[in-house]
Amino acid sequence: MSSRFPIADRLLQRLQQRRDQHRYRQRSLVEGAQGPQLRVDGRLLHNFCSNDYLGLAGCPALAQALASSAGSLGSGASHLVCGHSEAHHELEATLATLTGRPRALLFSTGFMANMGVIQALVGRGDTVVQDKLNHASLLDGALLSRANLKRYRHNDVAHAEQLLQGASGARLLVTDGVFSMDGDLAPMMELAQLAQAQQAWLMVDDAHGFGCLGPQGRGSVAALNLGQEDVPVYMATLGKAVGSFGAFVAGSETLIESLIQFARPYIYTTAMPPALAAATREALECVVQADAERASLQRLISLFRTECERESLPLMPSHTAIQPVPVGADADALALSDFLRERGFWVTAIRPPTVAEGTARLRITLTAAHDEATVRALVTALAEGMHAQGLAGGGVR
Repeated sequence: MSSRFPIADRLLQRLQQRRDQHRYRQRSLVEGAQGPQLRVDGRLLHNFCSNDYLGLAGCPALAQALASSAGSLGSGASHLVCGHSEAHHELEATLATLTGRPRALLFSTGFMANMGVIQALVGRGDTVVQDKLNHASLLDGALLSRANLKRYRHNDVAHAEQLLQGASGARLLVTDGVFSMDGDLAPMMELAQLAQAQQAWLMVDDAHGFGCLGPQGRGSVAALNLGQEDVPVYMATLGKAVGSFGAFVAGSETLIESLIQFARPYIYTTAMPPALAAATREALECVVQADAERASLQRLISLFRTECERESLPLMPSHTAIQPVPVGADADALALSDFLRERGFWVTAIRPPTVAEGTARLRITLTAAHDEATVRALVTALAEGMHAQGLAGGGVR
């Protein structure tokens, strides 16, 4: 029955379409701190869908650091009014040192950081060249900037070069470091060389690499020994391997001062609570010292892939903590996720529009807090579920 309000009718139609397509998203209620096991909607499940790669989000020592740092609940205003505290300043200095860059700037979220950076660096008449599988925040940032957006085939450096050649105005080349839904790495060495040859700036979103990869967890860029000249714009988040919240951009004095002046999501947003900034600084110390956890995570990744290969389960070419299992149809991905949940494993079904049509998958994420026995049990349940649905076979791609 139609209402008097066309917007309401349109929303109801769109919601029903999502249900019909098996793409309707629903929230689950989590009780307690993050960890390898979670009580979800009243049931204890093994958690294989968190980005808490080092297991720090539920660390009691960091919770205590947050409690002991608490002064006022909020920062009171944006950084440029009266919200920039000593805790924020110290966290930015720590991040700059850790990433080997002169300055760093805090943002409330990674989405806001990406939108703010691109909008501040380019505009009408300029060109942004991005990987086809970049995160939505990077794509939205380019659209917001009103620059000419061009997208190259995933990890195809030759195609990126074609798009950069002859592009108008200032040119910004943008890529994820670790792709959030595929788990593979960008060819950053080649992209850095291309950017310099084309007199473009390279921006890397290292949300899923920072903390996990490189010496002391300094990220996928540091793992390749690429510096500021190679990657002038480095962004990473603090809510994944660091186990906290927020994001940052690191780079030159000119870059950071420009963001302070022109990045609207920075200028017009209340600063994160100072206590959270102080606790995040403690978390970064844990990240630097987490070589054993990073080694354990790599062992679990290898174990998972070996066990899947033994079961002839399909995988994607990822050697990071993100291990997608391709399924194809949206309904099949949902059914497989439900099968695993019934057996005590929480794994998210990823469907369009997050991924391309026909590429629905289970996105399994491993953390240093998991153990080998649970990973093996997950693969066994996954094989049972795929066989039950007639999806098994195909081997490792």
